[in-house]
Amino acid sequence: MYQPAHRKFEVDDPAALLTELCAVVPATLVTHGPDGFRASILPMLFDPGDGPHGTLRGHLARGNPQWREIEASIEAGGDGAGEALAIFDGPDAYVSPAWYEEKRLTGKVVPTWNYVTVQAHGTVTTRHEPEWLIPHVGRLVARHEAGRPDPWALSDAPDDYVRTQARAIVGLELRITRLEGKTKLSQNRSDADVEGAIDGLAAGSPRERAVAAAMRRERRP
Repeated sequence: MYQPAHRKFEVDDPAALLTELCAVVPATLVTHGPDGFRASILPMLFDPGDGPHGTLRGHLARGNPQWREIEASIEAGGDGAGEALAIFDGPDAYVSPAWYEEKRLTGKVVPTWNYVTVQAHGTVTTRHEPEWLIPHVGRLVARHEAGRPDPWALSDAPDDYVRTQARAIVGLELRITRLEGKTKLSQNRSDADVEGAIDGLAAGSPRERAVAAAMRRERRP
């Protein structure tokens, strides 16, 4: 992932950022097959203790050809066999130069886009066993149902129905070999420009307000 030479957008602990994002946003899983790149959006669970950089687990619909391409890549072997990239994007928003103090001082300003992201590179394998799939889905459901006033659990559905549904998905395990994070939140601007951008974003849409909140957190000592 590109990082400017000033290094102000780099994340010291990308695993912590992945843990945060993984709980609230899905991954974009990118692989390469005979027809070129393929991407799917799917929720994933991050296990930071499994492997040097952790492991991501998710699942695809059995009708999605991506898992077959993954298996074919692994079977073919060679460089890049089973390689995958999982991208988790946090809040992002357009930043108007009209919000900068520098605009009033010199006019030498341009727009930009602020964002938060984590990219996990690694090798992905497939899992077909119900003994793996059903507990995985249970954990995924438990994470997203937590905090709801009337949470649904996988055990609420009949066992035979759950097992039938499990046959319609294929599990994935991505062993992370490289983890990179980036928080591009105007750290390269002056304090006055950052405050102006925060004020502008805070008066905008929910997505813009989320970026403003991330910028405030970034500025904390």
